[in-house]
Amino acid sequence: MPNIFGPVPSRRLGLSLGVDLIPGKTCTYDCLYCQVGQTTYKITEPKSYTPVQDIVDELKQCLDNTQPDTITLAGTGEPTLDVQLGQVISGIKKITAIPVAILTNGALLWREDVRERVADADIIMPTMTTVFENTFRAIHRPHEKLELLMIINGMKELRSSFQGRIHMEVVFLAGINDTSHEIEGLRAILHEISPDKIQINTVVRPPSDSKAKALDMGQLEDIKVFFGDKAEIIAHVPLKQGKGPASSPSETLLEMAKRRPVRVIDIAHILNKSPEEIERLLKGLLIKGAIQRQEHGGEWFFMTVKNRP
Repeated sequence: MPNIFGPVPSRRLGLSLGVDLIPGKTCTYDCLYCQVGQTTYKITEPKSYTPVQDIVDELKQCLDNTQPDTITLAGTGEPTLDVQLGQVISGIKKITAIPVAILTNGALLWREDVRERVADADIIMPTMTTVFENTFRAIHRPHEKLELLMIINGMKELRSSFQGRIHMEVVFLAGINDTSHEIEGLRAILHEISPDKIQINTVVRPPSDSKAKALDMGQLEDIKVFFGDKAEIIAHVPLKQGKGPASSPSETLLEMAKRRPVRVIDIAHILNKSPEEIERLLKGLLIKGAIQRQEHGGEWFFMTVKNRP
């Protein structure tokens, strides 16, 4: 699969073209609710992965054919684990004015070098679930070197130095972090961090661990009111239809995969696109948890998650 994926409709970013910097599944956490699956390599020290120029060249080629609302550094691993992250952002800024967003779990924002690397992004979207260490460890199963207080302090440091927008995703799991005690603690810390938006989420795709259960919409609405004017619910919100020709192929691909398992060659033929373009679309939908793949007879077949046996 390529480093660039999508574009795919995003609940928060419109039509989003993804940049996957980190091999899957390399992360600082092994979250119960992760839709990408369990973490294979749990690390905290940033490393160099794909050459920056390779990523920029691939992105430039993709932008010749589509105009997304946002370029999003995300994917199958934690993007702040790439020591070249700042150079990637700089390279993107040289070829396009499209806003750059970073989807991050926020675990490394306590590091000054990481905050410096993300400084030129337009939007940073960290995740928070709790202000209590025991709950934090139960939900995220973090690397042993990480502690919640250092992570919260890192988010405060980011807020004080970052010139762009911070959209804080707050993920709720039924029976784990949905008590009044948990929610009150979160509101207090969110007030201190003061993000531009508070985006309330729950488990909306099949999680890596069955212990991750969703809250119902009534509970989410109550939390939204309690959190105040900056809060919005992003769980189960219909996807915004973005600009450009690539949103329709994503929808068509999903409709095909609902009916029967399909191969890259099948999709490419029907959509009149190259296999490389189809692979980008598929990777985006795989990362979002909208489809799954299965090998049969030496070939890969793709189907929607609800068709999972």
